Amino acid sequence: MTVDLRYPIGRYQLVEYSGAEKESRLADILFLPRLLEFALLNLDEPQLNTPYREEGWTINQVVHHVADSHMNAFIRFKLGLTEDNPTIKPYIQHKWGDTSDVLNVPVNYSITLIHSLHHRWYELLKSMTDEDWQRTLFHPEQKREITLWEMLLTYAWHGKHHAAHITNLREQKEW
Repeated sequence: MTVDLRYPIGRYQLVEYSGAEKESRLADILFLPRLLEFALLNLDEPQLNTPYREEGWTINQVVHHVADSHMNAFIRFKLGLTEDNPTIKPYIQHKWGDTSDVLNVPVNYSITLIHSLHHRWYELLKSMTDEDWQRTLFHPEQKREITLWEMLLTYAWHGKHHAAHITNLREQKEW
């Protein structure tokens, strides 16, 4: 069986809200910084600048992307908890991956940011009530409402998805 390098853990899947699912996804948010840190352990500059697949981002770009994406997600959660069905601001991810901060700043800055961000995010998420998870955001690109529960599922998957890009490349290259 061949692994699709774009989706090393499979595609995102929506599952129904439950206490057990919630706890599992909260753990994904809490432990992602350590998962990424472990995935990057002892990689040198040339390795960090290696794309995880043909036509894909470098490891460096992937980590900075996770920081960018999860900062946006944290803000979206705060909006969703404090406003009624706010419209979120989409962004062009592939262009963000080519900005000078991504191309020139060492990856450890984003790892530090992800540690801090995820600590705050986890604190926010674990305080949410069952009703809070049903609050919605409006995504103008998708032209639909998205619950905060679906947002949690998305970003819990997203972090593991990108960590797997790095670990799969390491295995493939025998680093």
